[in-house]
Amino acid sequence: MEIEHTPEACTKSLMAVRDTLDVLNGKWKLPIIIALDSGPKRFNELERMITGITPKLLSKELRDLEANEFITRTVYPTTPVKIEYALTGYSGTLSRVIAEMRDWGIQHRKKITGR
Repeated sequence: MEIEHTPEACTKSLMAVRDTLDVLNGKWKLPIIIALDSGPKRFNELERMITGITPKLLSKELRDLEANEFITRTVYPTTPVKIEYALTGYSGTLSRVIAEMRDWGIQHRKKITGR
């Protein structure tokens, strides 16, 4: 991939990378996305699947992911109320990004640890 090195192009590139990092930033967003990859989940299911996350943090991260249109929150009018979280079609655009991050992470770990 050829990168243009003009000040304007660098500014645009940095802005795009910052936007990506802002959306995926934090310890919990990717684990939530990966947990939802196998299908819709309720809040407690996600909390059990993602070791170490607090209910407060899970709630915040779910709101952020919903605001960025990566997940949907569906409320079912049952007693008790049932709420499910699911990935959107738009979240599929992250598949390649996540795969590249995983591959780079594997290479980096090998380089640093020698394993």
